[in-house]
Amino acid sequence: MPELPEVEVVRRGLDRWTAGRTIAAAQVLHPRSVRRHEAGPADFAGRLAGRTVLSPRRRGKYMWLPLRAAAEDEPGEALLAHLGMSGQLLVGEPDREREKHLRVRVVFDDGGHDLRFVDQRTFGHLMVADLVPDAFAAGALVPEPIVHIAADPLEDAFDAEAFYRALRRRKTGIKRALLDQSLISGVGNIYADEALWQARLHWARPTETMTRAEAVRVLEAAREVMGAALAVGGTSFDSLYVNVNGESGYFERSLEAYGRRDEPCRRCGTPIRRDEFMNRSSYSCPVCQPKPRRARY
Repeated sequence: MPELPEVEVVRRGLDRWTAGRTIAAAQVLHPRSVRRHEAGPADFAGRLAGRTVLSPRRRGKYMWLPLRAAAEDEPGEALLAHLGMSGQLLVGEPDREREKHLRVRVVFDDGGHDLRFVDQRTFGHLMVADLVPDAFAAGALVPEPIVHIAADPLEDAFDAEAFYRALRRRKTGIKRALLDQSLISGVGNIYADEALWQARLHWARPTETMTRAEAVRVLEAAREVMGAALAVGGTSFDSLYVNVNGESGYFERSLEAYGRRDEPCRRCGTPIRRDEFMNRSSYSCPVCQPKPRRARY
């Protein structure tokens, strides 16, 4: 599933190609892709037609395209997107060949590049949602369905001290905490493993035993690895994650822990270990990241 860096790469691409343009029409080709839009596909398309797209925003793994209101006193709305496992937002010439798994198509009144939502597994979704005051950033607005999602570590609104206090109150493992989107958003399985490797902490370390310095170390590591991933377009293990131009990212080549089972740790040479974790995998170095005596899974 695309994590924060991959979603940010897509957001930046959308900013270039969609901001300031007016939607002529939207076509829903698979109703499952707008299943979260409770009023249905026809209402989804109707609420987009004639609307001008503003600069895209992102929080964690969600992104949204704010829509200019027809009048100042009207509530703000946005086109909210979650890519799921295989969702792609692609821009290109409107007369290009239709993609095999095209689900939603948006065309603009200037006749230029269109916007397409392509999703092989149909786990992603689009919806038009009301904008409401942000609980984490004063004066900002977020789509109502994600108002509970915490700020992510690349946002100015992220409160590192509040994150540390929340860790101490929890009785869970540090990796579970990093994946908790109500605590910190945007960090998924890949970047959690990478941040913990860099911070030299085992994924099952009890959060209630974390020191402030360790919490800061994890946050700094998360910011560093996600920033490095952003610089090379994110992480692509297959063709399902691409940017808006259909290009893959290259951070896979720089991964230190994730997916490197039995390969030597680049710090100490010990083979990377794979453990089962929440029906997924967790990768760590047994020497650099020793398992705590009291582990929380």
